[in-house]
Amino acid sequence: MLSHRFLLNRTSLSAVANNLCAFKSAMSMSNFKMSNSSAPTQRHTSQYCQISESDGIREICLNEPKTRNTLSLGMMKEILSALTQSWDDKQLRCIVISSTGPIWSSGHDLKELLPERGEDQQKAIFDKLTEIIFSIRKAPVPVMAKVNGTVAAGGVQLVASCDIVICSDKSSFITPSANFGVFASTPAIAMSRIMSHSKCLDMLMTGHPITARDAYIQGMVSRVVPESELDNEIVKITNAIKEKSRAVLALGKEFFYKQLELSIEEAYKLGSLKMTENLKLSDSQEGVKSFMEKRKPVWSHL
Repeated sequence: MLSHRFLLNRTSLSAVANNLCAFKSAMSMSNFKMSNSSAPTQRHTSQYCQISESDGIREICLNEPKTRNTLSLGMMKEILSALTQSWDDKQLRCIVISSTGPIWSSGHDLKELLPERGEDQQKAIFDKLTEIIFSIRKAPVPVMAKVNGTVAAGGVQLVASCDIVICSDKSSFITPSANFGVFASTPAIAMSRIMSHSKCLDMLMTGHPITARDAYIQGMVSRVVPESELDNEIVKITNAIKEKSRAVLALGKEFFYKQLELSIEEAYKLGSLKMTENLKLSDSQEGVKSFMEKRKPVWSHL
């Protein structure tokens, strides 16, 4: 966004370099303070999920390991409720979806999909997960999946739809439903938009599982870390998110998903418009000012 004249001015370049060093130093100190801060944790355990909220981070933990955390209609209703709660609360900075037990989620509850349950219930189940997926996209804060275990079928769809996915090296992903006569059509939608088509169809047609490293290579997973480092990695990422302006990330996330639906020409037009809108935000002006003044920005999240 800098002018050519500014870029060619050595004095200005030197000033920018000095500012950047000071900015990095300030942010480094901020990281230290944030990682060592503590805030009261609010916890609520319901029938299917455990919800906790602390220091701007809401964690939705799938908490029914005895069913392998199946995405039953009841489970999905609780996920959706926790996911969409208090979006206008400026203290909310990130939502993390995690689980208990060795199976992150085994996907839909097949007992709920039996023919005798009726077509209306079957459609309601698939529609509910779709509603969760769109809510993840619409959420004004990043939604992150924390994965430590096996993810199957509809669980893969849920993970693949999150903004950021962090998993342990013990994790794996599988879509085995073709083995028992059901093609994983809805998981295929999320998977095909982030993976190569050949690997996606390999998983969907053969039921062959992939490792965490394979999922990373295919773009389904953002980062893979040793199991012992998973919690620390989540803290590191959420701290980095909290250092940013909520308003800026909300604008950026909305734009990111919108431009995926557009042609390249339309996307660039929208991108220019959003950059202009971004520069009008109070936090954008504060960010530029703090950079020039070699200090940490004080966000209003507006």
